[in-house]
Amino acid sequence: MADRSFLEWPFFEARHKRLAEELDAWAAANLPVDHGDVDAACRGLVARLGADGWLRHSGAGEGETLDVRTLCLIRETLARHDGLADFSFAMQGLGMGAVSLFGSPAQREWLERTRAGEAIAAFALTEPASGSDVANIATTAERDGEGFRLNGEKTYISNGGIADLYIVFARTGEALGAKGLSAFLLPADTPGLEIVERIDVIAPHPLAHLRFNDIRLPADAMIGRPGEGFKIAMSVLDVFRSSVGAAALGFARRALDEAMGRARSRELFGAPLSELQMVQGHLADMALDVDASALLVYRAAWTKDSGAKRISREAAMAKLHATEAAQRVIDQAVQIFGGDGVRSGEMVESLYREIRALRIYEGASDVQKIIIARAALAAAEGG
Repeated sequence: MADRSFLEWPFFEARHKRLAEELDAWAAANLPVDHGDVDAACRGLVARLGADGWLRHSGAGEGETLDVRTLCLIRETLARHDGLADFSFAMQGLGMGAVSLFGSPAQREWLERTRAGEAIAAFALTEPASGSDVANIATTAERDGEGFRLNGEKTYISNGGIADLYIVFARTGEALGAKGLSAFLLPADTPGLEIVERIDVIAPHPLAHLRFNDIRLPADAMIGRPGEGFKIAMSVLDVFRSSVGAAALGFARRALDEAMGRARSRELFGAPLSELQMVQGHLADMALDVDASALLVYRAAWTKDSGAKRISREAAMAKLHATEAAQRVIDQAVQIFGGDGVRSGEMVESLYREIRALRIYEGASDVQKIIIARAALAAAEGG
């Protein structure tokens, strides 16, 4: 059983502990699901997570605020049970983050549908020539009467091909670089939206390359004000980046549990693996990585929930450490399993494939290092 002592840390309130316990029981009863048809699995997971009330935490309803500790606890718990369940929950939150934080009343009607599991959302930011460099977006939304004409491409879009709506970031030209971007809500049935390619990756998820072919958008499709797209994107990532670290933490906790179970049950040289000092050393390193990640993830979440306007430094530290540490923990679990660790169908083999993408999306590890270094330099200069 995964360690639950962290729930007693001062980062959490009684409601967080209740939620974690209730979700763990729900996940044990409902997960994992069959991943044979990934699209169908994701649709089913969104519907079930919505019907059972978990997706209401993926966005903020009228008069509510996003609770980042709740987001992180849900992602950690789901990831520990089923990576595709974590993906399905996370993309409802990330996909509608712009609407949750900046949307108009009409746009928020979509949010209520995604929180109920009745519609699937996608966050369309990455382009073939601009991943981490958001300011370099080339997709355009040119003024056309009272509306806009959208043209361009996006790639590696999670939920691409199955989403009911896409939040698209495009260049509207108010200024050069980051200050000339805006955000738009694009229903999937809008004429001119093309699914160019479905993208297969080592841990199957719905991903696609999209093309916008002279799509006509009404003026009220814009989220926030013209030129606020970069601010909106960064505000969304500021909230959800910590939760990527939480998902990695969930994967790492599962890997540690699997490794300890293997070490206790597998014998070598007439004794359980767990009695070998070398194996004990590996388990100690894994446990240390897990706890350090948890401290950074929940510090970032608590800081945001306590009223901080931006937590770029804390979120970057949480994501960087948790994802890199989870890679180490899972790799060591595979090593402890020996040949069975790379056997298709083994949990640690699945985790090995699942973790790799987390070190790339929502800001690659190298980008997180730049964010942290710049924050440290700025603090030193201010001092």
